[in-house]
Amino acid sequence: MVPPLYFIVLGAVVFLIATLGFLTRRSLIQALMCLELMTSAVVLTFLAVGRTMPDGGLQGMALATFLIVIGAAEVGMGLAIVMLYFRRHGDATTDDIDLLRG
Repeated sequence: MVPPLYFIVLGAVVFLIATLGFLTRRSLIQALMCLELMTSAVVLTFLAVGRTMPDGGLQGMALATFLIVIGAAEVGMGLAIVMLYFRRHGDATTDDIDLLRG
């Protein structure tokens, strides 16, 4: 059996890579993908820590399920906003975010 520490370290590395990707990408679609990767890293960490709990990881699984549902809603709303902006302006980069204020 693989120790939970390996999964925690893997989650931290994936979260770090996703954070660097989010901070350096100019495309909003790539930024949303990096946000989803960060959420997946947190889910992996919750599951790894939950496995060490005496209840068999039920709390970690419940939190992971909740985060997956929130992540799906986040992607749906974020992608809808980006696609609407892309249709109106023809380009969707992070430099144009200040134009969304109205």
